[in-house]
Amino acid sequence: MPLPTVILPGYLEGASAYIPLETSLEALGFPTVTVPLRKRDWLPTVGGRSMVPILRRLDRSVKQTLKYHNASQINLIGHSAGGWISRIYIGEKPYTIHGDTSESDPFWGALSCVSTLITLGTPHVSLERWTKRNLDFVNTNYPGAFYQQIRYVCVAGKSIFGARKQGSWLAFNSYQITCGNGETWGDGITPIEAAHLQGAENLTIEGVRHSPKSPGLWYGSPEILPFWTKYLV
Repeated sequence: MPLPTVILPGYLEGASAYIPLETSLEALGFPTVTVPLRKRDWLPTVGGRSMVPILRRLDRSVKQTLKYHNASQINLIGHSAGGWISRIYIGEKPYTIHGDTSESDPFWGALSCVSTLITLGTPHVSLERWTKRNLDFVNTNYPGAFYQQIRYVCVAGKSIFGARKQGSWLAFNSYQITCGNGETWGDGITPIEAAHLQGAENLTIEGVRHSPKSPGLWYGSPEILPFWTKYLV
């Protein structure tokens, strides 16, 4: 029987945006739940502050899912920032860089209960000063596909080339502050090179845009799911 799956939404996004993805995964036989976040739940994290409020919600959802399904492991899907936040959650190092939690708090160290981590359009690196502190913690302590016992699958979209022209400015600026090069391919928010991790199973899917609210196809569109759901246990 497939392992249960938990979805962690992207930055400033609520769980409701992932209901179609949940439904699609359920139809494929994967019991799925999304961490029940609302947009306002992200407000304490704005400006590069601590992700502990999100880690706390994620931990609660994972533990409830394990108990409900009488399972020892889950598949974890992190969209956008949810991907690198998931890497903090899996990791063993205390996430105390913001001084708002102690080393004994149980909001990380989930290594043993995650079988597969799938990141969708996740910026695993950033040059943006507010995000950089958190991502430096992740990449210093857990570089690349760090834990051999976890399958890392990093999915990038290739739909918009960043350029200094109408229709491509948002992509250009987002890519620029993420990887230092605005003139590259990505999903409109995350450049391909930032969405992949060394040692992971790295996928690039043509025509995929970043957000569940984007026009056209995104990572969770039914037409796109076969590219990455085959990696779910």
